[in-house]
Parts: sequence; structure tokens; C-alpha cells
Amino acid sequence: MSEQIKHECGIAKIRLRKPLQYYIDKYGSATYAISKLYIMMQKQANRGQDGVGVANIKLGVDPGIRYISRYRTIEQQPITSIFGKISKKFEKAKKKEGYNPKDAQWLKNNMGFTGELWLGHLRYGTHGKNSIESCHPFLRQNNWRSRNLVMAGNFNMTNVDELFDLLVSLGQHPKEKTDTVTVMEKIGHFMDEENQRIFDKYKKKKSNAEITEIIENELNIQRVLKRSFKDFDGGYAMVGLLGHGASFVVRDPNGIRPAFKYIDDEVIVVASEKQAIKAAFNVNYSDISEVEPGHALIVHKDGEWDEVPIMKKRELKACSFERIYFSKGTDPDIYRERKELGKLLIPQILKAVNFDLKNTVFSFIPNTAEISFLGMMQGVDEYLLRKRKDIIIDGKPHIDDVEELLSFQPRVEKLVIKDAKLRTFIASDESRDQLVASVYDTTYEVIKKNVDTIVVVDDSIVRGTTLEKSILKMLDLLEPKKIVIVSSAPQIRYPDCYGIDMSKMKEFVAFRAMLLLLEEKYGKDHTELQKAYDIANQHINDKEQANYIQSLYDQFTDDEISAKITDIVRPKGMKAELEVVYQTVDNLHKACPNNSGDWYFTGNYPTPGGHRVVNKSFMNFYEGKEGRAY
Repeated sequence: MSEQIKHECGIAKIRLRKPLQYYIDKYGSATYAISKLYIMMQKQANRGQDGVGVANIKLGVDPGIRYISRYRTIEQQPITSIFGKISKKFEKAKKKEGYNPKDAQWLKNNMGFTGELWLGHLRYGTHGKNSIESCHPFLRQNNWRSRNLVMAGNFNMTNVDELFDLLVSLGQHPKEKTDTVTVMEKIGHFMDEENQRIFDKYKKKKSNAEITEIIENELNIQRVLKRSFKDFDGGYAMVGLLGHGASFVVRDPNGIRPAFKYIDDEVIVVASEKQAIKAAFNVNYSDISEVEPGHALIVHKDGEWDEVPIMKKRELKACSFERIYFSKGTDPDIYRERKELGKLLIPQILKAVNFDLKNTVFSFIPNTAEISFLGMMQGVDEYLLRKRKDIIIDGKPHIDDVEELLSFQPRVEKLVIKDAKLRTFIASDESRDQLVASVYDTTYEVIKKNVDTIVVVDDSIVRGTTLEKSILKMLDLLEPKKIVIVSSAPQIRYPDCYGIDMSKMKEFVAFRAMLLLLEEKYGKDHTELQKAYDIANQHINDKEQANYIQSLYDQFTDDEISAKITDIVRPKGMKAELEVVYQTVDNLHKACPNNSGDWYFTGNYPTPGGHRVVNKSFMNFYEGKEGRAY
């Protein structure tokens, strides 16, 4: 993607189902889980580079021994940094009296990060400041083990204000008004109530020490989660660890955010991406399955597990951007889908180049568009195969024509080169333009001047800034006849509120194109925006809302908006012809049939909070406000 946007965060969870001594005896080291978690997090590093956190809980240690360990960091190369700190603990342990790396109980009694329950988190901050306090996992502490809660997740809530008010109504005094703290405190509240319920049941029959053991065995986590999650609106995959060794993973009822699991006799593993589990445990992809939307994967203190419903399952709306861009393409299903996205663009591309493949050069924006590019070239090959059959079977070409036809190969060149690893998406708005011009370089002397058409495929086009300020200027220096920019994703028209850093509507080049088309259609003094604002404002406090901005886009065809985007991103003084081609929503769903979440393209949000966010985002634009819409 030429204009990077922040990913959803990543999670990695491991529960060892046998005592630590088992893994020392079988694998020769107490670091079995550490090494697996490290691989899982490295394989998901694409999901978060603002900060990293790791937490660990020991089972079966005596009172007075610290049993929860946690490190968080925002250092450069945070994964390497945090596992380096954990490794140092093992090095320091060698100097302690009685050190025995093969004795699990000694290790658990004398050093941290030697427990059976592990949680890792990779953070991309969407709106919050990038501080260590913002890094997951978060910790809610208590002297009762079953009231300790360690939380991390990949989520955004659309109704933080409502959830905050609920906490206040419960009698709490939250220290922050953020979705992470709000979620943890709400779960913590009902966890406390469940603890108290069991305590009250046995307080006249058992000693407090006996009740503690009973609570840990009888704690109804499903009941806690049902009560906690009933008011949540958003996309989420959340992980919670309890101090006594139980844990849970909850996925939103629309399946917006991904969560995959692998379970055998030794481990229960959860991650945001399948390939992370595959790489760490070398298991078959067929043995990795999704956590069911609206369900909780609950692992009990004894290592037994259940996957149980906690919310009514809604229509599946898994994020399509996971397939287009966010998840790694090494997942075989995602690889096939990205190739299909490229292949399905062929009819539009052929039309854009006037079917003149002899004078067309194909390329891509590095690095994540490469798979779509491969699919595009496969589609070109299939088109040529059909044409060869048609000409040879139906026509009577001259022998020279046959030789040329059979030997013809589409021209492929690496024209766009990523020259610097500058993360322009974290720059201020004022300095972004200066940065984007420095990110890419190009290859010269491979284009026939004023003859060739260049076709360049990108994952998606969000703002159009990099095209205008950098890529198109460079490609125009090659002096082609025409440049065709192809997006394997449809036009991004609406903000995301479930995890991606796309919230300011005015930044979307498709939105800017629609505004210009409205002006051309009605004149500068038109009232269409005012009408949309008025109806959005009228319903802004309604719990159930429609998307009142769709009516603005509905006045124009996709081709009209694409043509106006072409005008917007065209740099001043550009000599070549230019055309911007977008994937269609229908083809997106053909390529990615199991990830139908398309609200950024269509405005069809799967939760009520999504419609509130898009209307608020538009109102912020209309009022000139820069604030967050949720």
C-alpha cells in the first residue's frame, strides 16, 4: 500500500496444558512457551510496531511468590527488545543459589516468566498517544488470585462514552475514559460480583482459605462475560487471563476482528493470524480454526476448555481489509484471494489500455501489492490464451502473425521502488507532503517514450497524497503515453471505527471527489451538504441510525467518482494521460467471499455504533472540527 494505514493490533496467547516440568523433560528447556510466543509475535509484527507487551501467569505457586509477570515497551524493534529483557532474567537466575534449569518448581519459585499461561500483544495506536501506559496487556490487581485480570485485545469500541457512564452508574470511578480501561473495568466489575456471589454462598460453611479454592473451581466465566459484553458495540478480539490460571478469548458477534485457535494435548493457542500459529507450531492449516463470532473460548484452571456463546451471533461481517492488506499473504487462503483480486481487474485494465498489450508495461507498488500483481498477470496470460485460440481456430493468420502471436509476452518491469522506510502515516499533516516525495524511486530507460502505457497496481488508494506528490511525478518522468493506476480495493469512502486508522472523512480522496462532483452538479452554493448535515444532526442522539451520507455518493456512478479522483491526484504539469481504476465491490466479494465486511467502501456498517460514527465524522467535517468521531 503506497499510503500505509495503521493495522488492527495483534494478539498471541499460549496456555500450556501440562505442568512446566513436562516441557522441560520433553523439550529440554523451560523456554518452550517463550520461544513459541516469540515466533508468533514476530510473524505478526506487521500488526503493530508502536509497542509490545508480554504477560505470564504461574500456576500452583505458594502465597508470597510473585505469580504475574509483565513487560511492556515502546522501544525500537520492540519484540526483540522485550524478549531480550525476558532472556536476561534467565541469565541472572544462573547466579542464584541452588540454580537448576531442569527443576520447574525451583524456576517458578525464583524467577519471573516461568508460568504456564502467556499473553503477547502488538500495538498500533489509532488515536491515543504512543506511551508505555497505552501498551497492552493491562493489569487489574487484587490479593485474591481469581480477581486479578490481565487484558489485551485487538479492538475499538464505538460507544466508549456510554460504557463509561455505565461504569459510573455501577458506582465506579474510572481513572481513564478509554475503551481499553473501560472494557477491563467492566469485566472486572462482574468478575468481582461473581467472586462475591460464590463467597457469600459458602461463607457460613467453609473457611476463607477453603472458599478461595472453591471460587477458583466454580467461577462461572461464561456468566461474567455475558453480563460484561452485552452493551459493547465495536469490532473486537479480546483476551483475558485470570490470576488463578483460567483465561478467555472473546470475539465480536459479527466476526469483524479475527481470532484463530489451535488445540492439542499440550497447548491451547490463539492468534490474530493463522500463519503465526502455523509458523510457531508447524501444524496443518486444517487444524487451525476460527474462534466463533459471539463466542468465548474459555480455558479453565485445570486446562480443560469450552467454546460457548455469550452474545447472539449476528450476520458475519469479517473485515475485508484483512484479506486485501493487513494479514500476511503467506496464509494460503489470503494468497489465493489477493491473486483473484488482481485477476478480476483485467476487463477494466484492458479497456483502460485500449487492448494494446504490445505497448503496455505492467508493474506494482511494493511491497504488499505484489500478490495482486501476480494475479493480474495471470489474468493477462489467460486473456492472451483465449485470443490465441480464437485467432488460430477461427481465423487464417499469416505464418509471421502466428509466430508473433505465439511468442508474445506481456512486458513486466519493476518501475516503482521503495527507497526509504518512512512511515508517512505517523507524520503530522503539515509534514506528510514533504515525506511522501522521498519514499519511492523509479527505474529509468525501460519505457518507450510517448508510446507505452504504464499499468501500476496498488492495494488501495486512501488519501491520494502519495500518488500526487511522489509516484505519478516519478512515472511521468519516464515519458509514457499514459499511466493507469489500479487499486485492488474499491474506493474508500467512509471512516472505519473497528480498528483501522481511517477516521477523518475529509482525508479520503473519494470523499473529496464527491464534494467536487456536487459542486459541479449544483454550483458552489448548493445545499446538499447542509441537508445531509441537518438530518445527521437531527438523529445524532438516536440509538439506531441510518448512514445519512450515502445519499450524497448515490448521486454519482463509481466511474464518475473515479474520473474525478483522477483529476485530483494528477500532479500539476503532468504530461502523460492518466486514469485511476478501482476494484468493484461485487468483485471484492467474489475474491473474498468469507470476509464480507465492506463498510469503508459501501457505508453499510454492521453495528449501530458504526452508523453513529459515520454521521458524527461527517458532522465534524462540516463543522470544521478535527476531533475523533468516537
